[in-house]
Amino acid sequence: MTSPLPSLAPHALLLFLLQVSVLLLVALALGRLAVRVKLPALVGELLTGVILGPSLLGAWSPGFLRWLFPADANQLHLVDAVGQVGVLLLVGVTGAQLDAGMIRRRGLTGLRVSLSGLLLPLALGIAAGFLVPAALLTGRTDRWVFALFLGVAMCVTAIPVIAKTLADMGLLHRDIGQLTLAAGSFDDAIGWFLLSVVAAAATTGVHAGSVVLSIVYLLGFLAAALLVGRPLVRWVMRLAARSAEGGVRVTVAVILVLLGAAATQAMGMEALFGAFVAGILIGRTRERPGELDARPARPLWTDLAPLRTVVLSVLAPIFLATAGLRMDLTALADPRVLVAGVALLLIAIVGKFVGAYVGARASRLSHWEGIALGAGMNSRGVVEVVVATTGLRLGVLSTATYTVVVLIAVVTSVMGPPILRRAMTRVQLSEQERDREQALSGAPA
Repeated sequence: MTSPLPSLAPHALLLFLLQVSVLLLVALALGRLAVRVKLPALVGELLTGVILGPSLLGAWSPGFLRWLFPADANQLHLVDAVGQVGVLLLVGVTGAQLDAGMIRRRGLTGLRVSLSGLLLPLALGIAAGFLVPAALLTGRTDRWVFALFLGVAMCVTAIPVIAKTLADMGLLHRDIGQLTLAAGSFDDAIGWFLLSVVAAAATTGVHAGSVVLSIVYLLGFLAAALLVGRPLVRWVMRLAARSAEGGVRVTVAVILVLLGAAATQAMGMEALFGAFVAGILIGRTRERPGELDARPARPLWTDLAPLRTVVLSVLAPIFLATAGLRMDLTALADPRVLVAGVALLLIAIVGKFVGAYVGARASRLSHWEGIALGAGMNSRGVVEVVVATTGLRLGVLSTATYTVVVLIAVVTSVMGPPILRRAMTRVQLSEQERDREQALSGAPA
């Protein structure tokens, strides 16, 4: 007779419940405070971990910190597991919301802005990776891998933050808003691809054969997703849509995202890439058009609103708060770390901003439209936090470098809205934009 599976110890369960409750309570309070001062809620949610971590609570009451968040990997992994599920679902929901039709319509301009806004900060980040002092390295990884990882961290864009910022500012109907989402979508897709390649190099080494094998795995996964995954996801989602209960569709979508993540994880790639691809496949699935009416086929991802609410309001804040727990602002007391951090922040801002601006001007957009695109694309937000967390987990980033990269995510997310707001006051509203605004609001033309 086999022994039963071991259960969670009562004290470990108590600590887990208290940890999640405290993290959510503080994240909610600071997130609402951030929104009140017209900042993304992400800023407050990240500060949750800073306040409850070694930077503040650890300095004020180290005993209480050790009790609430003991230095026990198994205990912290309970909260980490919840956060990991949350970020996988967040990436999947983001992929499902990509507007493929918009990307096709604005593809050339969006591609120019995306590539110039991606390649310049990528190159600058890689160059900076070879120049930063050894104090920012872990000593467990090759500097070449560190430089590549830093380049990826510098070049990413955060679609969730951009989309929420544009919605809050009433700019989703503007051409700049649409172009920012299109270019950011390209950046996100390429960013997850690059993260998977660099993560594979960090775990298997930098040998040419292993890197080529990782790229082959990636291309094979994409081909399988297109040829097999797309019709399979379409069939499964349409089957789930037959149910009168919306919960069935949400559950099926969660299963598909987690299976996509498991597939890439099993291939030695980042689980986030598989979740993102699965989300895109879900987003491209539409219901069968009615046989007796002429209404267009509805995208099935619109049924996932309850999932999006839970992910954004509960699971993602837990992930962001635990990411903040790993920050140690005392690392900035080292002058070398502080100077390198300021330099990396400037590289991240200038690289992304100038790159997006050059791409906009190359597409014959105006000066202020280029400024607006640069401000929107500069928001790193949760995507950079995910990259930083991956780097810390793989041992590529030290705690000091991790702290710097997460601070870059916070600063770029804070500075975007005011610049975007000022630039858009200089861009005239076109007739097409006015018609699009009326369509989105449901008002008569």
